[in-house]
Order: sequence, then C-alpha cells, then structure tokens
Amino acid sequence: MTGIEIGAIAFVILLALLALRVPIGVAMLTVGIGGYVSLRGWTPLLAFLKTAPFGQFSNYSLSVIPLFLLMGQFATKAGMSRALFNAANSWLGHYRGGIAMAGVGACAGFGAICGSSLATAATMAQVALPEMRRYNYSGALATGSLAAGGTLGILIPPSVILVIYAILTEQNIAKMFIAAFIPGILAALGYILAIAVYVWMYPEDGPARARVPFLERLESLPEVLPVLGIFLVVIGGIYLGWFTPTEGAAVGAFCTGLLAVFHGGMRFPGLVECLKGTATATGMIFLILLGASIFNVFLALTQLPQAASAAIGGSGLPPMLVLAVMLLAYLALGCVMDSLSMILLTVPIFFPIITAMDFGMTPEETAIWFGIIAVIVVEVGLITPPVGMNVFIINAIARDVPMLESFRGVLPFLISDIVRVIILLAFPSITLGLVWLLA
Repeated sequence: MTGIEIGAIAFVILLALLALRVPIGVAMLTVGIGGYVSLRGWTPLLAFLKTAPFGQFSNYSLSVIPLFLLMGQFATKAGMSRALFNAANSWLGHYRGGIAMAGVGACAGFGAICGSSLATAATMAQVALPEMRRYNYSGALATGSLAAGGTLGILIPPSVILVIYAILTEQNIAKMFIAAFIPGILAALGYILAIAVYVWMYPEDGPARARVPFLERLESLPEVLPVLGIFLVVIGGIYLGWFTPTEGAAVGAFCTGLLAVFHGGMRFPGLVECLKGTATATGMIFLILLGASIFNVFLALTQLPQAASAAIGGSGLPPMLVLAVMLLAYLALGCVMDSLSMILLTVPIFFPIITAMDFGMTPEETAIWFGIIAVIVVEVGLITPPVGMNVFIINAIARDVPMLESFRGVLPFLISDIVRVIILLAFPSITLGLVWLLA
C-alpha cells in the first residue's frame, strides 16, 4: 500500500471518528500516531515527540492565544456586552427589527474585544434575548440574528483563528488583522440589511419600540468608549509597531482587567473564574494544535498534500474553480467540526495548492486573501445546519424556541454570507485595500 493510499484511508478514519463525536484533538492525535507508526515505526515517532511538541509550544507567538482569551474573559466581567447593546439599542431600537440590529452591532463591538464567536454569541444572548422577548420578537429572528451576529467574533480582530492561521502559514499577524477589518464591517452591515429585509417581509416578527430621547441616546455613548479605546490601542499599537501582537494582547488583557475591576466590580473569585476559563480554553486549543501537528507530519510523510497540489496544478482547472471547491469543502466540514479544527486540518493541504496557483497577486497577498476568505466560510459553518455550534448555544439559552425555528432564522444571514463571499472573491482589493494603504 502506497503512502498516498494510507493517507487517504487515515483521512476517512478521522472523519469517521469525528462523526462518532470523538474530540477533534484526540481524533487527530490518534490517527496521526497510528499513521506515523505504520509508515516509520515507533522509534522515529518517539524521536519526533521528544523535541517537536516542546519546539511548537515554546513558540513565542503562541502566547498571544491565552492572552486574547483572557482579554475576552475580562471583557465579559467588565459588562462591556451590556453597555454595547444598550447603546446600540438606544439608537436603533425604534426601527422595525431594531433590537435585532442592535444585537448584531453589539456582537461586532464585543467581538473586537473578545475574539471568540462562541463566547460572543453566548454573552450577547444573555443580554439581548430578554429585551427581544419583552417586545415580542419572533423566536426565529431573535435566535437567528444573535447566532449570526456571534460569528463576527471569529473575524473582527483580534481573532484567535486569524492568529493560528498566520502562525500556520507564516504570515504577519498584524496584516491579517488589518485585512479582516473591512470584511468584518461588511459582515455586520450585511446582517443588519438581512434583518431589514426580513422585517419588511414579516413585520410582525420584529416590532419597533418607542423612540429613546436624543439626550438619553447621547448619554449611552460614553459607556462604549472603553471598548473603542482598547480596540484602538491593541490593533493600532500592533500595526504602528509600538508592540508585538503578544505584547498588544497583554496590554489589552491588562486594560480590560482593570475595566472589569473598576467598572464591572470583579473581585478575587471573578478573577479566579476568568483564569480557569482561560486555562480550560487554552488547554483545549493546545491539545488540538498538538494533534494537528502530528497528523500533519504524518500527511507530509504520505506525500498526499504534495500529490494533491501537483495533480490540481497540472489539471488546468481555473484557480477560482479550485478555490470554490475548497470553500464548498469547508461548508461540508462545518457540519461535523468546529472552526479551529477545520483550519488546522485543511490549511496544510489547501494552502500549498492555493500558493501554487496564479490569482494575479503576490504570494503574500494570496495568502492573506485566502486566509480571510477561509475564515469567513468557516464562520458560516457555525450557523449551518445540521450542527451550527452558534445556533446550539443560542438555542440552549432560548429553551422555548424550537431548534428548527432557530435554523430557519439564520437563513437570511446565510444568504448575506454567500453574497459577501462572492463579492470578496470577485474583488480582492476589498480585503487587501487597507494592507496596501498602510504598507
């Protein structure tokens, strides 16, 4: 049996384990070890394990992950989610569907501090769902808008997924953050437009509330200034060279922690809870990274990625068609695994293929553009049936809303995502414009 055949069989076994709900880190670790031993034996594997994991986890760049996760934990304790929602609601709530629009806007703002889609969705649901219920919003619009809005946490920087993609592909983290900014804004605007169309078709699903007096609306703005300030300090400081991404994450975590203490009233038990939450999430991510590292080394030994790259490169297929097939694969994988797992599993296979093709851009531009597109499609997987992790999280909070109704509620946002992906594919300058401007 050739190495390519072994690699293909291993990939099928991995997908089968995922279908059986085996944790992705454990599944990749198990299949990677089994495949490595079948090709090289135990002694080379032990020699690899003696040095490679230490070399990987001692990478300075990886320290940015727990710091951004801690920043998100502190942001929740600081009450930033409620301040953002109250401000957005005071300005938008008097429109039809305005409270849902405010939820999306608050998700965008909170995602700029939190960096996690699941945490953004869970936090904003606790804040926005009671208000939507009070004004008799339909279960479909309420849960669908928050599930979709939560996906903004994975794209709007700082984003843990973007950091990991940059490390895997050896790209500049600051440039990845800058490139994600406009697509993230387009996502938020697209979701707001989707809500406007939805309530135009079904006005009873998103009734308007009374207009808030103008002075009261102005009074809500100072509450969101800390969020804007921390975002500008972290992202602006990283790009301007004031500090590295890791130092920027540390500054952001420190500032958000102070805000949690002095504004959110966090005390020692809350600090311990934040540290535990960060440690748990970091451990999960690092286990997945370890499993992906061993599985990807095994795939490299099988020559499967190289063979796939050579076959597709010599097929004469248009680059855009190849990219479209990859994006469809992401949508399919989104039905069985989470966003981080998809990136770690597919980038070592897809990235060499993409960089070998001519999209009319430099290799760095192609890598950044593909990374943003891939993260967007991975983000779509968070609300795609039948899994849709964000939908499950929102539905667990809104227990009175049937799951089928929640998935019906995300359909307008899926359409918005598809339109956005097509636009970004057709016009790469939208993604790369700020990178070129600030270069």
